[in-house]
Amino acid sequence: MSKKYFNVAGPCHPSEHYMLDPLRDSGEELMGLIDQKHYFVIHAARQSGKTTLLLNIADKIKAENEYYVLYCSLEALQDFTEPEKGIPGIVQKIESCARNQGLPKGFAKDANYNNISTVFNDSLVDYCRSLDKPLIILFDEADCLSNGTLITFLRQLREGYISRHNVPFVHSVALVGMRNIRDYKARIRDDSATLGSSSPFNIVTEALSINTFTKEDILELYSQHTAETGQVFEPQAVDYIFEQTSGQPWLVNAIARECVEKICKKDYTIPITQDMAKTAINTLILKRPTHFDSLMERLKEERIRKVIQPLILGDDVDKTTDNYLYAKDLGLIKTSNGKVEPANQIYAEVIVRYINQTAQEAIQNKKPDFNLPKYVVGNKIDVNCLLRDFQSFWRENSEIWVDLYEEGFYEYKEAAPHLVIQAFLQRVINGGGDITREMALGTKRADICIEWENQKYPIELKILRSEKAKDLSQISTYMDKCGTNEGWLVLFDRDASKSWDEKLYVKEVEEAGKKITVFGC
Repeated sequence: MSKKYFNVAGPCHPSEHYMLDPLRDSGEELMGLIDQKHYFVIHAARQSGKTTLLLNIADKIKAENEYYVLYCSLEALQDFTEPEKGIPGIVQKIESCARNQGLPKGFAKDANYNNISTVFNDSLVDYCRSLDKPLIILFDEADCLSNGTLITFLRQLREGYISRHNVPFVHSVALVGMRNIRDYKARIRDDSATLGSSSPFNIVTEALSINTFTKEDILELYSQHTAETGQVFEPQAVDYIFEQTSGQPWLVNAIARECVEKICKKDYTIPITQDMAKTAINTLILKRPTHFDSLMERLKEERIRKVIQPLILGDDVDKTTDNYLYAKDLGLIKTSNGKVEPANQIYAEVIVRYINQTAQEAIQNKKPDFNLPKYVVGNKIDVNCLLRDFQSFWRENSEIWVDLYEEGFYEYKEAAPHLVIQAFLQRVINGGGDITREMALGTKRADICIEWENQKYPIELKILRSEKAKDLSQISTYMDKCGTNEGWLVLFDRDASKSWDEKLYVKEVEEAGKKITVFGC
């Protein structure tokens, strides 16, 4: 039996976990920044390998023996918003870490906590003066600090950095967290609290991120398990996992763990198949692990809503805004082939399900007869029947659902039509089918592909804002992508002056030899 396993909690260790070399892409660059005495930022989404990277940098620095290196997580200090408590907490945390990591004694031995504005800086100066080698500090979870604690912390680091040619100070500092340094100001509630510059910490040389896994990386990771146990991940399974995760490290490990330990029950003679990977993904989504919950909680934030709601609708967002950059830093969105879309297919599914959870339950309570078997004819889904029932449901409940999304779903009011129909279509997944959701900023639409018994049913959703919305070229292109000659376009008309008789219609048209059924809602 293998002693190693796929890790989904905490940093990875090569003696315990299957893992790739964290320094394979960035090690040389990071050591270059350290050698040149730079202060820098590493930012990436939650559970993407930041702490593992830091611990490996620390090990490398220790092995080369040119510097002292201190790893210090600031996560436990996030509730100390005021510097009177926060700064002593940081100083004491550094002292504890230095002691536990075997660094020379003496840090903060004469600390004067009566002077909050200098005690952190003074403690570092005195300690660096006593050392026989330069000191590197790796601050993990640095973006957990907020308000006065954050400002005072950054000010004193900046003061030490500027004066270090004359006064001993830390040789190199890494600030590591989910957010880039430009967004640290979001942790400061008082907009008047600044450092007298456009950035609260304008001495950073580089802001680096962590790459997601490539398909080759996933294959290498899974091959470690195969080499140790003999259990094979079939090529189609690897391709599917990469397609669904876009290489997000936690997802890649979590799916493998679910397949190996839960589905196969550690029977290494059973190969991991694409169907197993699909089952594992659905199980993870239903379990709603902390990884999903922590990201999805961000959907409640106004600045995230300003990006995710347009994403659902296909509207435009200014890509230079802090809101957009913040959503990208958190790992919720990505840019692929010039399109801004959810970071991966799994997040796209989870985003819609998270916002729609109450709506799905309410639909089931209102219309328990709206179950998938009603719409299955032979081995096919009667999409026309499904969408006709949705038209009736939307006519009866549209205003209720708009109010629901305004009051209970963080003001996702404009996206209510798209969200409600996707909640309505959830019965396909509940009945054993699949839905692929494609959302991208600037496209003015959302695409859904229902998959059932190896058949595909492409549906395009649009808000009718102008006659351009009736253009069939986009759904035709999407049908080409899905490999079908039949598709559906759902147009939501939000014009309050029109009657329901005007809004609700079904029209069958032909575009480039393809059959398209347009449903007005």
